[in-house]
Amino acid sequence: MSGSLLDASAVIGCPHGGRVAPAITPSGGLRIAGAAVATADHAHVVTGCPHTVAGVPSPCVSVRWTAAHTGVTVDGAAVLLDTSAAQCVSAALVPQGPPVVQAAQRKVTVR
Repeated sequence: MSGSLLDASAVIGCPHGGRVAPAITPSGGLRIAGAAVATADHAHVVTGCPHTVAGVPSPCVSVRWTAAHTGVTVDGAAVLLDTSAAQCVSAALVPQGPPVVQAAQRKVTVR
């Protein structure tokens, strides 16, 4: 599997225009341009999703990542790539489509 590593500064949105961000800023030794690399263990939340179903608000509230084992881990968890499988879900855990990665960093530094 190939792709760019996602970090805490990656620009990600839900399929309806909401903003995706880590619930807690990832920390750890591996950083990309100063931001910690995101892993499958990090929760991501969605804010500002305007999605409705039959006129009833049904916004995306979180992202469920399915990180393939790439052999690259941070603190024992698989790193997230811009190509990692994921679904945005509602509060009722209904899948509502994949997140859209608009920008991801490529430069990797180890401290």
